[in-house]
Amino acid sequence: MNNMENKKYISTLLIAIAIVSSAAILGGAFKNRNNYTQKISVTGLGSRDFVSDLIVWTGSFSRSSFELKQAYQLLNNDRELIQKYFTSKGVIETELIFSSVTISKNYDDLFDNVGRLTGRKFTGYTLNQSITIESKEVEKIENLSREVTELINQGIEFYSENPRYYYTKLAALKVEMISEATKDARSRAQSIAENAGNKLGNLKNASMGVFQIVGQNAGEDYSWGGTFNTSSKRKTASITLNCDFEIN
Repeated sequence: MNNMENKKYISTLLIAIAIVSSAAILGGAFKNRNNYTQKISVTGLGSRDFVSDLIVWTGSFSRSSFELKQAYQLLNNDRELIQKYFTSKGVIETELIFSSVTISKNYDDLFDNVGRLTGRKFTGYTLNQSITIESKEVEKIENLSREVTELINQGIEFYSENPRYYYTKLAALKVEMISEATKDARSRAQSIAENAGNKLGNLKNASMGVFQIVGQNAGEDYSWGGTFNTSSKRKTASITLNCDFEIN
């Protein structure tokens, strides 16, 4: 075989190898294309209305005196009257939680004839204590918080805060809402797939989005960061679920 024939043979061989290699590459690309799974990403929503089954109510009272011992005795008398008052209304003693006593010193500022501050004069002590009632008897404590003026009529300086409302079965409620959100997401994805002429496959990924609780008829805005209402007895909980579904 001369040089010309050798060159022709080698060229033919290289072309054949190139054709085989191209076919292999194209075949692999086609195979990978068939293995690629398209998906639909949707957000499902689950919500539940519920009524709080736990109430937490806090009030505070105080006494002032020039003598610390006398101020403490007055405050202690008030505490005994308050405890007696609540237990007479049917509140269990274990539901009554008294805080520790806080003590503050009181002063009056002294000024000269031209209004310059010249010093301070000690005027006595003020002692404060709070009481918290945590109960599942929501309506009873709710009504009691409105009737607390009876303590004021007994000469006790009692300050009442607004009750806070909670729900003790929130974990179970969240599971129900996640199930509802999953069904809602599948329904949305099914509609999209059918409109595109495809069939919906399995759920591949899911991640929880925003969970929040707002008061019913409270005019609260939904927040992307989530909210947790404690001021309303009747509430609405909602949850979003981000889902990825296969398309066949």
